[in-house]
Amino acid sequence: MPGNALFRIWRGDAQGGKFQDFSTPISPGMVVLDAVHKIQAEQAPDLAVRWNCKAGKCGSCSAEINGMPKLMCMTRLSDLNLDIPVVLEPMRTFPSIRDLVTDVSWNFRVKKTIPKFTPRKPDAPDGAWRIAQADADRVQEFRKCIECFLCQDVCHVLREHHKHDEFIGPRFFVYAAALEMHPLDTADRIADLRHKFSIGYCNITTCCRQVCPESITITENAIIPLKERVVDRYFDPLKRFFRIL
Repeated sequence: MPGNALFRIWRGDAQGGKFQDFSTPISPGMVVLDAVHKIQAEQAPDLAVRWNCKAGKCGSCSAEINGMPKLMCMTRLSDLNLDIPVVLEPMRTFPSIRDLVTDVSWNFRVKKTIPKFTPRKPDAPDGAWRIAQADADRVQEFRKCIECFLCQDVCHVLREHHKHDEFIGPRFFVYAAALEMHPLDTADRIADLRHKFSIGYCNITTCCRQVCPESITITENAIIPLKERVVDRYFDPLKRFFRIL
């Protein structure tokens, strides 16, 4: 593996830009972010890249590597075909700021619109809550999300159809599922899921699950159960009949 590798990196901003090629020495154990830092230090000091922990836990260094949304710090060069250029682009679903950095602030605004955790009153004499371990385990998976927004980037409803004003995306269906399935939560988000958050736009292609660096089972464990709750309330023929009565 030691030698040089060619990196084709997008340089530009919201007004436009182009790819620029950089050849840099590489060594065993390097990840894509290492190479980007080397290029930044030696050839392009003005190259903009967002990163923080370099351990796959902050979600900051999300980008598209050879067309696939990935974390740069968790993508080993040894797993890539270095006989061809390694193409690095910013996430396409969000507005470009500069080079590999995108404006993901929309995601944080969306999160504020989801009704927050609303626990029931304590049900024990000592003022504590009691829940079954199985119920805690069910939502624990969703807590692993590092908000890298790779699932948002690959979601075709946002990426291709630009439904940002109507659709909250897989990351926030996971967030909603963590709240809806929590045994202590009393808030009702079903109407919002259907009308405000447009969960019906999701056609469960599982593309979001496939790019999740934390291996959260987004589609099967979060989105489908939420869709079932919406269907039970609004489309179950027996329930509709009894509501009419």
